[in-house]
Amino acid sequence: MDLYGWLVLGHVTAVILAFAAHGVSAFAMFRVRRERDRARLGAILDLSSSSLGIAGVMLLLAVILGIVAAVVGNQFAKAWPWAAIGIVVIAFGSMTPLAAIPMNKVRRALAIPMAGDRIGDTAGPGGSEEELATALAGIRPEVPAAIGITAIVLLTWLMQTKPF
Repeated sequence: MDLYGWLVLGHVTAVILAFAAHGVSAFAMFRVRRERDRARLGAILDLSSSSLGIAGVMLLLAVILGIVAAVVGNQFAKAWPWAAIGIVVIAFGSMTPLAAIPMNKVRRALAIPMAGDRIGDTAGPGGSEEELATALAGIRPEVPAAIGITAIVLLTWLMQTKPF
């Protein structure tokens, strides 16, 4: 196998691992919506955060390998890699307002530290039952899940067919 083939293999492997890790967080969002026990919510949110860290590293690796593969394979002269980049930007850009922000409101209501909090700082006092209920009511996993699945289908189609 030539260098291009190895790069594509690494890219696809990193994408699969990123999506697998990200899927843990997606399924956690569905579970968080129905859970009311604070201890269980904390455990689910901890698992979600851990999986997102791995997903982020794998996604970064996938992007780097994808760009290098496109350069080595002279693919950037075509439109499909640019379309794929656009799909990734739109999909992940929509996940923050639709998924991360609502999940972080639940974390705040439970006084769970989040990414961006300074190390050593306390997360603050937990919210009241009413604040937690309000945060949980804001969890709507269906839309980000539909966006993510659509992105996966479109990206797979682009890589397989290289239509333009």
